Amino acid sequence: MSLPEPGRDDVVVRTVRSGVSRGTETLVFRGGVPPDQHARMRAPFQEGDFPGPVKYGYLSVGAVEQGPPELRGRTVFCLYPHQTAYVVPAGAVTVVPEGVPPARAVLAGTVETAVNALWDAAPLVGDRVTVVGAGMVGCCVARLLAGFPAVHVTLVDVDPGRAGVAAALGVEFALPADASDGRDLVVHTSATSDGLQLSLDLLAPEGTVIDLSWYGDTEVRLSLGGAFHTERLGIRSSQVGTVSPARGGRRTPADRLALALDLLRDPAYDTLLTGESRFDELPDVMARLAAGTLPALCHTITYGEG
Repeated sequence: MSLPEPGRDDVVVRTVRSGVSRGTETLVFRGGVPPDQHARMRAPFQEGDFPGPVKYGYLSVGAVEQGPPELRGRTVFCLYPHQTAYVVPAGAVTVVPEGVPPARAVLAGTVETAVNALWDAAPLVGDRVTVVGAGMVGCCVARLLAGFPAVHVTLVDVDPGRAGVAAALGVEFALPADASDGRDLVVHTSATSDGLQLSLDLLAPEGTVIDLSWYGDTEVRLSLGGAFHTERLGIRSSQVGTVSPARGGRRTPADRLALALDLLRDPAYDTLLTGESRFDELPDVMARLAAGTLPALCHTITYGEG
């Protein structure tokens, strides 16, 4: 495939790494986007229409080969699908800070989601917080929470193997049956009914669940006949498509993404990079991720440059 001729305000990017956003991309891969969400779920540079075939993805890091002098030769992040090279407006790329390697930089979109979620959640000093679901998003939320003063953070997952990941992120770990209740805040990212129910069950009276999960066409069932009303529990959604209302008047999406990339100077995020494959292996990688036979947090795709 040949690239379009770049305009005077465009950049040509040669991809170095891309990351698979496992939850969303496997949902798209299996055709699980509900018809009424087809427009809202479009990626910024998606080609094709749901349910498919589509070219989808949004965690791309590359080197600018052509473009404005201040960008030429720079490593940049872009919300672009998996592709060896592409042409986009210069405003669609964000420079990756020095000290952030390309493989780690693919997590920028995920850390951006976590930043937005914590703007929505507004945790307070000394809060007891649980994150249910130790996938990419949950782990990024947990790492950010670990930096809040006196906040006690527990990461909960059904996979006991995620205990090592939690330790690397500087937070405690628990299996669902062992998770402590009485939590001021629970952030839910498991995309399961059981995970959301557990999140509610762990709350202290008048506590809130911030739900980052994208369920697609999967039905969610909850038991709301117990403490949900008597203890005035709350469930609030959070999503990255718009800047949190808590910061919408003072931050742009570009500000939020630049903040996420700056936060990725933290090498602890490397623990989320759990595998890599060549670009030509991507179809098989997606099939294995969707089937659950390829265990991964963030599986990255290489393009021959690193």
